[in-house]
Amino acid sequence: MSPERHPHASAINLQTGARIALFGLAINIMLASVKIVVGFFGNAYVLIADGIESAMDIGGSIVIWGGLKVAARPPDPTHPYGHGKAEPIAAVIVAIGVLAAALGLAIQSVREIFLPHHRPAPFTLVVLIVAVIVKETLYRYVIRFGRNVESTAVQTDAWHHRTDAITSIAAFIGISVALIGGEPWQSADDWAALFACALIGANGYRLLRPALYEIMDTAPGGKIVRSIRRAARSVPGVIEVEKCRVRKMGLDFYVDLHVGVKDSISVREGHEIAHQVKAAIQQNDSRVADVLVHIEPAKNL
Repeated sequence: MSPERHPHASAINLQTGARIALFGLAINIMLASVKIVVGFFGNAYVLIADGIESAMDIGGSIVIWGGLKVAARPPDPTHPYGHGKAEPIAAVIVAIGVLAAALGLAIQSVREIFLPHHRPAPFTLVVLIVAVIVKETLYRYVIRFGRNVESTAVQTDAWHHRTDAITSIAAFIGISVALIGGEPWQSADDWAALFACALIGANGYRLLRPALYEIMDTAPGGKIVRSIRRAARSVPGVIEVEKCRVRKMGLDFYVDLHVGVKDSISVREGHEIAHQVKAAIQQNDSRVADVLVHIEPAKNL
């Protein structure tokens, strides 16, 4: 990708994503502190577990922020295709952290079920209601941006917020059952924490898969490939489009395709067609950072 293409729209989006991650980091620090303190004084282990999960989100937001900042760097001599892979790598690290947190909290929840309990304090429910509202609002904002720019890392960060909202809902239900049911139901908050851990683990697995696919250069969905082929065929002189390989690098896409032309044209004419094909593809989709066009004699004349 040529240096003049930067700052590209993807670099701006990556920088915006990094700022969003920092905002989420500030929210997570505040919520984690409040949950752990209130859970401790309110005798609600599920709220402490929820606070620990929010604390894990702090580390996740830092990793996402760092990954997006690195991914936004322009290409250099040692990274001619840019630093986009830092984005899915950050997503993988965060997803693994989510799975580890789910396992650790599940083990602790099981232990707490068999230990003596104090009745949770009613005021802990207020904290959970606020946490659900804040986290769900943050999720909706971040996921909308992440889907618009097709950022694996930003979407992973968004689902962190949704997961936190889900665990807070589970904690609210568990504490409510413990308060209403009395002594026989005092372990309800621990069962709720265990249920929340299952949800956290499921989300961690769901986040891990697309990030690994991107690191392995798994071909993107057929929609963008069909769009690229259609743009290439629209160029005068192009008879057929054979191989078309597309891979994702951060928020950008790199294309490698073979174009069939008349075997009687000159090298200069073939070169000009190749430039037109590249321009047509990039004008059709601004996410395409570079196109490598192979000119070949068409088989179907």
